[in-house]
Amino acid sequence: MSAAMQELLAILDLEKLEHNLYRGRSPKLDWQRVFGGQTIAQALVAAQRTVAPDRYVHSLHGYFMRPGDTQVPIIYEVDRIRDGKSFTTRRVVAIQHGHAIFSLEASFQLDEPGLEHQVPMPLGVPAPEMLGTQNDLIKEFGDTVPEGIRRYWERDRPVEMKPVMLKHYTSREKLDPEQNIWIRTTGPVPADRATQAAVLAYLSDMTLLDTSTFAHGRAVFDRDIQAASLDHAMWFHRQHPLDGWLLYTQDSPSTIGARGFTRGTLYGQDGTLIASVAQEGLIRVRR
Repeated sequence: MSAAMQELLAILDLEKLEHNLYRGRSPKLDWQRVFGGQTIAQALVAAQRTVAPDRYVHSLHGYFMRPGDTQVPIIYEVDRIRDGKSFTTRRVVAIQHGHAIFSLEASFQLDEPGLEHQVPMPLGVPAPEMLGTQNDLIKEFGDTVPEGIRRYWERDRPVEMKPVMLKHYTSREKLDPEQNIWIRTTGPVPADRATQAAVLAYLSDMTLLDTSTFAHGRAVFDRDIQAASLDHAMWFHRQHPLDGWLLYTQDSPSTIGARGFTRGTLYGQDGTLIASVAQEGLIRVRR
């Protein structure tokens, strides 16, 4: 297990301060602000701590209000909105410096049988074993990749990614706003469903916002682009082991009003549809 993966599991183990009150910390990295996926995952963990163990998250909806400060803890306050016969609803507010930085609503359900279908995984996507690692990409395209992206690739992270399409990283060509990325954790994830859902929530925030820039020949790392997640929604469809590659397929139907909207689906390598994601983010051109 990589040190970054160990650190991810550690920061997801929140400290209980009081009834409905939890404290989380950020990794000791030189990030300018807290990674959005971290805040989503920690807020979900806080909600899970107040839910019966036989109920599992099936959806969450969150709003980002302020950038998180990596140097101070984040306080998570849970509101136990409802405990029904089949469903449980929780609201969580993340607080720093006396202000809300993020809010989350999540719904949990008892497992029950019902109608079932899923959309199949896209065809023709190269297997992850056929694609280069990020270190390979640095060696091959290092001089043509913008510095911000190269630093991101070089950083030790709990998640390894293999993008299928590389034009976005090496050119400013206007492309179809869609992409496929293979993604996996750099260490084993505990088998319990609560931890697996939190890790899925963490990695679901990766690369989504960037997809909305493809049609414009831009990237979120451009110096004149101000980019930030505004909201994030996720639906958990099927339990699936997280010990291998996942295909994260994404498309962006619209950018307008300095906002980019992107949809994503996460598949297991065996074709199982695990989760769906939607996100809108700020894509503002500085003038």
